[in-house]
Amino acid sequence: MKSVEPTVTLRVPAAAEYVDLVRLTLYGVASKIGFSYEDIEDMKVAVSEACNNAVLHAYEEAGFMEIRFTVREGALSISVKDEGRSFEPRVPSADAPALLGKSIDDLQAGGLGLFLMQALMDDVEVHGGDGGGTEVILTKRLARSEEMA
Repeated sequence: MKSVEPTVTLRVPAAAEYVDLVRLTLYGVASKIGFSYEDIEDMKVAVSEACNNAVLHAYEEAGFMEIRFTVREGALSISVKDEGRSFEPRVPSADAPALLGKSIDDLQAGGLGLFLMQALMDDVEVHGGDGGGTEVILTKRLARSEEMA
């Protein structure tokens, strides 16, 4: 019998006032599986960035975002998906200079979102859909000492 990965799914309007609900749900799920306070705070910042991207850029009018929290062996994956305008992600590689030769003043507002997500999470994937929409998958692994606790 195949085991099922525990998943919590939220479908909320892509509006700023719902990002707190996503953060509260993240806190509940992550604390239940044993993440430290510091790791949870990092994940809350990263998931807020992903949600804010959907709120600000995905839709010209009202739309929804779906957030899935999936517990995998020793890790939590958070998927933030919208069905709005897709974009060509430029996820920085691990060996690329953080600001790609630009000063902070040269970056557009919001230009650090993917950098921030990548710095706070163990893995970041961005997928643009063929029919529109974007999915950001953020993964954080439990540290060994936290798994033992």
